[in-house]
Amino acid sequence: MPDFNSLPSKLPKGKTSIFSVMSSLAREHEAIDLSQGFPNFETDARLKDLVYKAMKDGYNQYPPMNGIPELREQISAKIEKLYHIKYKADSEITLTAGATGAIYAAITAFIHAGDEVIVFKPAYDSYEPTIKSNGGKPVPVQMKGEDFCIDWQEVKEKINSRTKMLVITTPHNPSGTVFSKDDMQQLEALLKGTNIILLSDEVYEHIIFDDIEHQSASRFPGLAERAIVCSSFGKTFHNTGWKMGYCVAPEALMKEIWKIHELTVFCVNHPTQKAFAEYLKHPENYLSLGNFYQEKRDKFLELIKGTKFTGTPARGTYYQVLNFAKITDEKDTEFARRLTIDHKLASIPLSVFNYEQKDNSQLRFCFAKTDETLERAAEVLHNI
Repeated sequence: MPDFNSLPSKLPKGKTSIFSVMSSLAREHEAIDLSQGFPNFETDARLKDLVYKAMKDGYNQYPPMNGIPELREQISAKIEKLYHIKYKADSEITLTAGATGAIYAAITAFIHAGDEVIVFKPAYDSYEPTIKSNGGKPVPVQMKGEDFCIDWQEVKEKINSRTKMLVITTPHNPSGTVFSKDDMQQLEALLKGTNIILLSDEVYEHIIFDDIEHQSASRFPGLAERAIVCSSFGKTFHNTGWKMGYCVAPEALMKEIWKIHELTVFCVNHPTQKAFAEYLKHPENYLSLGNFYQEKRDKFLELIKGTKFTGTPARGTYYQVLNFAKITDEKDTEFARRLTIDHKLASIPLSVFNYEQKDNSQLRFCFAKTDETLERAAEVLHNI
């Protein structure tokens, strides 16, 4: 028998995702699952009907590699209306297998052995493994304090001749913070005169609260000229299992992304694209999302008043970070496990996303749940 255990691994330190670990633990112990980031309520029936109609109408074979023209046109119109920049539908927009597919293609297209990529920590856990598997080196910059602020002077000091790419996430997962206009302008100034590519993960662009305006990289000319912006229909329209996302980028960058996209998936679900092309014609379907989730956030925070958990209200995404330092001095990974097994409530420990697994006694809770689920979860937190 061949000994495949001796084969070299591209990710020798790769571990099972914390999302898979906590979701599995939640299922095993029949816990309320506020760990993994997906809604436990249905997507719009009208959207499902549009997918079914597209199937019945025969849109069941390969679509164009970069997506059907009518959907790319709708995406271009949406971005122009919101961020005042016109992306060419035929050469600067690509439909992908979720935003993760876009992120993978973007990193793989440009990162070579020895290239450095600046990543802000805590960071979504797909960035660094993809960088490493392409021979690149992640360069971490830890966000600071309860508000997860960025020290732009530290970022400047990390940039050197080997810096190929910088990755940002706004609204930010897992912290729920949002980059300000000043943040984006400082980033724009830092990157001016360089060939550094900006990968901007904006999957929660429509889930933003308290009248804060989303500062897309597309808004800023000095960023847009170098930015690959990734978005997600799954996050926006409550159907993460459909795995439908897209990215936009200047044509010169998109040509290289296509080479990876074509080899990995070639194209993505045809009837779903037809459905989204029709659904995007009605902007209220995404413009109302911030108010919808702000009500969820506010309800969750109101429900947990009087508990020993503390935290700054999330500014965006559908995650709320809570500090448990007043309850226990356990490691966050240990407390998250005990909370799931003993108290039947699953969350995500933040240390796994931090530089050197720095433990700040914080857990992330997903509030994209029904009111009944949030009420049950709050009852658990009150009993701890």
